[in-house]
Amino acid sequence: SSQRGSKCRAGVAAAVFRHSIKMYIRALFGVQRLGQSQLAGLLPRSRGLSSAAAADIDVRMARMETTGCDSGRIFLNSAGSSLPPRCVVHAQVAYLLEEEARGGYAAANASGPALEAFYPAAARLLGCGGSEVAFVESATRGWMLLLNSVRFNPGDRIITSASDYGSNFVGYLQTRDRFGAEVVVVPDDASGEIDLQKLREEASHPRARLISINHVPTCGGLVQPVQEVGRIAKECGVLYLLDACQSVGQMPVNVDDIGCDMLTTTGRKFLRGPRGTGLLYVRSSSLPKLEPMSLDQEGATLMSETEIDLRPDARCFEQFEYNFAGKVGLTVAIEYALGVGLGAIQARNFPLADRLRRELASIDKVEVTDVGNELCSIVTFQVAGKDARSVTMALGARGVDLCTSRAEGGAPRVWFDRRGLSAVVRASPHYFNTEEDVDRCAAIVREVVAS
Repeated sequence: SSQRGSKCRAGVAAAVFRHSIKMYIRALFGVQRLGQSQLAGLLPRSRGLSSAAAADIDVRMARMETTGCDSGRIFLNSAGSSLPPRCVVHAQVAYLLEEEARGGYAAANASGPALEAFYPAAARLLGCGGSEVAFVESATRGWMLLLNSVRFNPGDRIITSASDYGSNFVGYLQTRDRFGAEVVVVPDDASGEIDLQKLREEASHPRARLISINHVPTCGGLVQPVQEVGRIAKECGVLYLLDACQSVGQMPVNVDDIGCDMLTTTGRKFLRGPRGTGLLYVRSSSLPKLEPMSLDQEGATLMSETEIDLRPDARCFEQFEYNFAGKVGLTVAIEYALGVGLGAIQARNFPLADRLRRELASIDKVEVTDVGNELCSIVTFQVAGKDARSVTMALGARGVDLCTSRAEGGAPRVWFDRRGLSAVVRASPHYFNTEEDVDRCAAIVREVVAS
């Protein structure tokens, strides 16, 4: 009886959530426009880490609301660019139709509440203030803006992990070449995550300036101990930049719990938002320590021919021209994720990924390459005697969409080199996937190995 009651309550909550999203989109673009507070009132609040956890997710309904789940294929590439919910696409299209009918400027002026709704939504997602977040065109764009805003002197140290994204290392090395900074790569410990003792030693160095690491690497299930890193950064008085590109959307991410000064993430991955969207976070007390670069008159006001006045919040990193429809779509994606509940998403995703790892590990010639004490919803593997790209293509030909991570193609080159890897196959299930999806994927891998 209690179980039936729980399912009934979950069903009612799901129905209210879907109605809220529909009403939200109508309010954004209807003739009768609402104020920002009224818009917020139409949207569901996050369930957070609910005790019912994964049982709260109506997988059937999530699939019904995801057009890509009707394709007859198995989609396992949310770590690349996930399938958006239908409401996200509808919100973007609605905004573009507004531009078609009225022109870009008039559409933006009339859609002010829709565009401003991004900030409270992003703040709830990360557990911060609305003035501490900014919309950017990609996670990499936001990350570069933040790195380039740190004041480096010759000999200052950037402390990072071997598993950091390839583009991040490009930024580190450019900073080294431009300012004479030193790049220190902290080794992994025996589990495969960053060695916290070595990190503490490096962060205690008098010239330590920035700790910059990833939360989850792009080519492995590892979840870095980011809260412990935050405590070390605070103890040593070092700025802390977190690349959360692969974590936001598949697990709760709270910047106060983590203790980071800055964070970046993308819209297109586990948040299920549009491509060409992302966000950055800067702690309000850390903003005065930065020198924002590449400003225009959104980030600073031109006071005279000799003076500018910098905007006093994270939006100093924004520019006048950006992806307006994408911003609205990202807002709806964030609200959708909050409505499902990040704790519930993690409680569903992680066991799905563990199930896939177990199945793959049971296949002869297949090596699961994930390392770490805590593993997330990214599963990587390689097949003895077969190129990772050819395995990915063979799976694609059989109806399974996933990805190849290559050392020369954006994956953590340093991490791969240190581990003797050149490429891996990457699968990334999300809460709209079923147990049958991951079992079928493993069965098809078994077929590919045998072929």
